[in-house]
Amino acid sequence: MSYASNDEIRGVLIQSGSERVLLPNATVAEVMSRVPVEPVAGAPAWLAGEIAWHGWKVPLIAFARFTGLGQELVAASNKVIVLKALGGNPELPYFALLTQSFPQLVSIPRDGLLADASEETLPPGVHMRVLLGEQSALLPDLDVLEAALREQLPTAVG
Repeated sequence: MSYASNDEIRGVLIQSGSERVLLPNATVAEVMSRVPVEPVAGAPAWLAGEIAWHGWKVPLIAFARFTGLGQELVAASNKVIVLKALGGNPELPYFALLTQSFPQLVSIPRDGLLADASEETLPPGVHMRVLLGEQSALLPDLDVLEAALREQLPTAVG
């Protein structure tokens, strides 16, 4: 996460299905709306398709479908969050997440980000559930998402 100051963490909150997802601000490359999505033949339901972005074909993940926590429709009103891939694969430098609402930039006091230990097992692709005041949010496991994309997109295997 990028640090606004020594005692704050900056993040981006998005809505994915019925859950809120907290992304590290430093990984967000761009937020877009009304993006044409090209389907990927034979892809699993969580791989919503690919989008064209600055000369790249960027795979688009429906995070709620990936985690099994809901369904997202690929609709013209959806927003797309392009993320910098951290896996170091030159064939997969970016991937994107689908969201139903405009992302919200948040600054969280470092001591305000508390793990929610009420769930014994977390869904696939979820690193942790955190409490943000009265509400909770999911921290995605970006490594797991990238690995799943490498499995599904043979051209992205490095």
